Amino acid sequence: MVKWIVLAVVLFALVVLALAVRPVVARVPRLRRAALALQRRQTEAEALRETAEALQERAEALQRRAEIAQDRVALIRARRGK
Repeated sequence: MVKWIVLAVVLFALVVLALAVRPVVARVPRLRRAALALQRRQTEAEALRETAEALQERAEALQRRAEIAQDRVALIRARRGK
């Protein structure tokens, strides 16, 4: 008799566990898709960051060239003013 009670309690616990796990297992495909989407976004963000860094370097180089050109123009104007 005690065996049947123990067996019933164990089976009831397994049923409760299965009912608790079912919603989580049902969400796994959606969570996987969301994780893949986040990985794609991370890759895109990394590519954008690299592009932004390259653009920043180009802008800094252009700024240096503009400063050099301004210095040369000032030097030419100073020579003509003499």
